[in-house]
Amino acid sequence: MFVAEKATGHLIEVLDTQGLFDPHIQQVSGSLHYGEEAQDPEFFAKSELAFASGEALPVCWTDPDYRRHR
Repeated sequence: MFVAEKATGHLIEVLDTQGLFDPHIQQVSGSLHYGEEAQDPEFFAKSELAFASGEALPVCWTDPDYRRHR
């Protein structure tokens, strides 16, 4: 699954989609797709990620207490 860095708009291929969906995990492993080749995997804070369209990630992916904040 691809998401984008909010600051740069560069695409990141998320290597651990289960971690992306789990609101208790704050960082996910991914490869930055910038330039000609995918870069080596590194960790990215979910708070700095969005969908490639610019839309924010769902709150249920980032906040373990999202049901209390309704």
